[in-house]
This record gives sequence, structure tokens and C-alpha cells, in this order.
Amino acid sequence: MDEKFDAIVIGAGPSGNAAAYTMAKAGLKVLQIERGEYPGSKNVQGAILYSKALEEIIPDFRDDAPLERHLIEQQMWVLDDESYIGTTFRSAEFNQQPYNRYTIIRAQFDKWFSKRVQAAGALLVCETTVSNLIMDGKRVIGVQTDREGGAVYADIVVLADGVNSLLAKKAGFHAELEPKDVALAVKEIHFLPEETIQSRFNIGEGEGVVIEMAGKITQGMMGTGFLYTNKDSLTIGVGCMLSDFKQQKITPYMLLEQMKAHPAIKPLLAGGEMKEYTAHLIPEGGYKAMPQLYGEGWMIVGDAGMFVNAVHREGSNLAMTTGRYAAETVIALKEKQLPMTAANLAIYQGRLEDSFVMKDMKKYKNMPEIFHNNNHFFTTYPELLNRAAHTMLTVDGVDKKTKEREIRKSFKQRRSLFGLMGDAYKMWRAFE
Repeated sequence: MDEKFDAIVIGAGPSGNAAAYTMAKAGLKVLQIERGEYPGSKNVQGAILYSKALEEIIPDFRDDAPLERHLIEQQMWVLDDESYIGTTFRSAEFNQQPYNRYTIIRAQFDKWFSKRVQAAGALLVCETTVSNLIMDGKRVIGVQTDREGGAVYADIVVLADGVNSLLAKKAGFHAELEPKDVALAVKEIHFLPEETIQSRFNIGEGEGVVIEMAGKITQGMMGTGFLYTNKDSLTIGVGCMLSDFKQQKITPYMLLEQMKAHPAIKPLLAGGEMKEYTAHLIPEGGYKAMPQLYGEGWMIVGDAGMFVNAVHREGSNLAMTTGRYAAETVIALKEKQLPMTAANLAIYQGRLEDSFVMKDMKKYKNMPEIFHNNNHFFTTYPELLNRAAHTMLTVDGVDKKTKEREIRKSFKQRRSLFGLMGDAYKMWRAFE
């Protein structure tokens, strides 16, 4: 394989597909390399699709994309061992076309996206591993694959190979990831009749609900749980930092089992048949853990670049947008017949800085460190909040003023007033 391409994209997830599709659509000669049997073969889990990001790439995606349900309701739960306190937002606007968010099954969606990429003219090669980047001095000029005669050359290589980008590490583009910067998420899909799902979640045909959860379900570890409604299934999962899993005496699978047994969650899964289970890594280090994103003949997109907004649980929109920006940078340079030097590829960084992508990453840059150093956000606070609610809502002949005094006393015993004020200040500073 000594053929020369305009661009090589490594990976066929949302970021890689976005980059390959955009460049191929513009007439560039694009090779996409995927190590799985087919795009999506490593992904059985459900996920959230953000419409705006995909519309910018494929405006008519709703015509044939494998979409599960459009989301009309978002719930946020904070759980202790027996109960939860939460908020619900349901919007009639979210129930009007064009819909804003959808639940999807990644295996189906990635396969669909890949077909669009190939129809646009890109060459997809699956079951192929890229072992090394081919360098000419400090410049990337191609990739070495595990196929016979597997050297392939291109003007630009786009790394879209996920959070644990071995190629970027080998080439020295970023350091070894620290366990505190990566989360391990485990997910299951439980199949239920559509009518059961709609009745259980008070939704109509095609409508969906997402529940994001935090608190004692993560056993004091930094992480969150989630539940999505699909057409005829529910996706449930939990994710925590690798560093915390290393310290705790609990496996990710056992953590998920305990979460599913919670009194507030168990009834939602009742009668379901679990058919799919998966685990995958998620970049959670945020802005401060991001590597260099471009250089001589290369760019990094998606999870490989730490593009996840952990606070708002957004990832696929950042992945697709960064893939598109990288592709549009290449297209612009090709049109001007300019080389793919680091100086010219700096356009990509500029696009990111001007967009919501980097603005959001910077906004929440201090959050990972705050949560790492204050695990009571996942233990003490959920318990205090839920017990306070339980106390105030229990009608037992005790006046509310006395109850309020008892609640304040409990807070002071478990967490000093100074500590509470300090936490509030840290949170405020984090969002500045």
C-alpha cells in the first residue's frame, strides 16, 4: 500500500467519521482506517446525539439515520442509599421538530455514519491496526499498518483513535495519561416493550427521557450514573475515575449492580432483559489535561484530544465538531495549495478557540481538580440533602422550626459552616 492520499483518518467513531466525511465531500482523496471489524463493532452502548453538531455536517441526517427517541425531558438526581432528590425539566419546545437531542445505539449509528462517509468518496479499510506514524524528521508523512506492505502516505494524518491514543503517545505528541484524567464507564442495555417504556416514563411514541445521577451510587468515587430511554430498551450505566477504581475495593461491574439495586432505579428496569454489556474509557481530565492538538502534518480530534464536557455530559457533539473543524482546516489549506505545516494548521486551534468547544472546556477547567479533592460531594452532601428533605416532608407532630434547627445542626456536625462556605466559594471560582 504505497498509494498517496490527501488525508488519512485513523478511527471511525463520531470524530473520525466527521473528519473523513467533510474532506471526502469536498473532493479530497481520503483513507480512513478502523481496527474493528466494522465501524461501531466496538460500541454496543446507547448514547446521546446532539443534533446541531451533526446538522453542520449532514443537514438531512434525520431522513435515514438510526435514531431511537428524541429527548423531551432531562432529570437530575442526587442519591443517598435509599432515596433521591432531583429536578426535572420537560419542554414542549423539545417536542417540536427539528428535535434537539436523540438517544442512539452507537453500533447502529456508527455503521450508518460510515456508509455516508464511503458514499462521499472516502476509502474505508477495517480490521487494520496502525502501529506507527511514519516521520520525516519531525513531520508526519504517513502511517505504518499491520498489513503486508502496510506503509501509507498522506499530506495530513488526523488522529481520531480515542482516549488512549497510543499513536500520539508513541510519537510524543502527548504524555502518558494519568488515571485521574480518565474514567471507566460500564453500560448495559435492557430490552422492554415500547409500550412499557412509554408508560413507565410518561412519554409518547418517539419521545424520550434521560436521567443523570450523582451521589452515593458511586461509593465516594468521582463519577456519575445515567439512564436513557431507547425505542425498545433502556441504557443504564455508571462511570468513575480510573484512579478511584484503583483505590476502592470494588469492580466497575459490581458498582453497576449495586446502582441497579437502588430503590429508585430498580423499578425502572423491572421486567427488562439485559442483552448487552460493555465498558469503555472516557476522557475526563478537561482543559488542563488536553495535549497539543496539531503539529507538522498531524491533528488530534475527539476523545484523543480530551474533548469531553464532563459537567454537562457532552462528548459526541464536541467529537463531531472537532472532526469537522480539522477537516475544514485541511480543505482551506488545500484550496490555497499550502503545506500542512504546524504554522498553517494553527488555523484549527483558532477555530476551536472561537467556538463553544474551547470556551466550554475553559469554563469548567477547574472542576476535575475540585471534585478530586472533595469527595464529600459524592458522600456527605447527598446524604445531608436527602435526609433534610425526608425530615421536612415527614409530618409527625414536630414543628418546622424545630426541624430546621435539627437540619442545621446535622449539617454543622457533618460539615462545618466554614467548610460549606469554602466549598461554595470553590464552586463559584470554578465557573468563572
